[in-house]
Amino acid sequence: MNALESIQELKSRMSASIIGQDQLIDRILLVLLADGNMLLEGLPGLAKTRAIKTLSKELDCGLSRIQFTPDLLPSDITGTEIYQPELKEKFVFQQGPIFSNLILADEINRSPAKVQSALLEAMEERQVSVAGKTYTMDPLFMVMATQNPVEQEGTYPLPEAQMDRFLMHVIISYPDDAAELEILRLNRSEQSKAKAEKKDRISPEVIFSARNEILGVNISENMERYIVDLVSATRHPSKYSEELAQWIDFGASPRGTIALDRASRTHAWMHSRKTVMPDDVRAVIHDCLRHRLILSYEANADGIDADQVLNEVVKQVAVVG
Repeated sequence: MNALESIQELKSRMSASIIGQDQLIDRILLVLLADGNMLLEGLPGLAKTRAIKTLSKELDCGLSRIQFTPDLLPSDITGTEIYQPELKEKFVFQQGPIFSNLILADEINRSPAKVQSALLEAMEERQVSVAGKTYTMDPLFMVMATQNPVEQEGTYPLPEAQMDRFLMHVIISYPDDAAELEILRLNRSEQSKAKAEKKDRISPEVIFSARNEILGVNISENMERYIVDLVSATRHPSKYSEELAQWIDFGASPRGTIALDRASRTHAWMHSRKTVMPDDVRAVIHDCLRHRLILSYEANADGIDADQVLNEVVKQVAVVG
């Protein structure tokens, strides 16, 4: 199988275990292929943890789960130096759970900013600095952080600078009734099986091959300018409409432009296209930009959310040429 067929096989295996969350599966694979990190927002029980566990089970790679709590320390994530007097090198670095391939940062907003920031260097620079030494992460590395949108007591909202480092902010909701019935039957089936049939795990080399092919996906100058114009509309909304000017205080950063480019090229590749189309950009704009906008008091007072603002942005910005 080539890289695309292998990714489709991986997606098919995940879909067999995760019912009713096709968008979640699609976005996890997209972020992994785009070499980014993902913030996932959804109520408890919507298969957030199951999704990344299934990915690590089907892909030959490691998984670390970090449960964020108010008493968590940065060293609980990055690791620390241990004093061992019997060795020639007295202090030995013991790696923390961040040193894995897939990182589930569960309920990331349960810990204060000091702990949250322990993830920043690993997410952005793909390295960790402890006691003056730098330790490099594995080339296959992705953080999937989750947060509960409802229960906010005892939580610490993520700062804008940290939100900006996530390639995508994905929001998931309840499955429909038909999917719920399938979930019920799947759960019963899994309980009754003594041993599940084991398949060969997919090699991580497939991810690296796919990333190389994605780099070759063509994006025309018109599409580049379309991406720039979309981001510019969030920064200079008064040029486009009164509603946008009233709704937006601060627009997306250059990371938003880069995220749109990477995500749209990956989306095109996943749909067997060698050239980015406007539909590819529009398919990922909400997940790439919703967490990079700071809305005005008026927007919040009127119940306008980031997705509605981005709908207006897409409506106002035309494709160049």
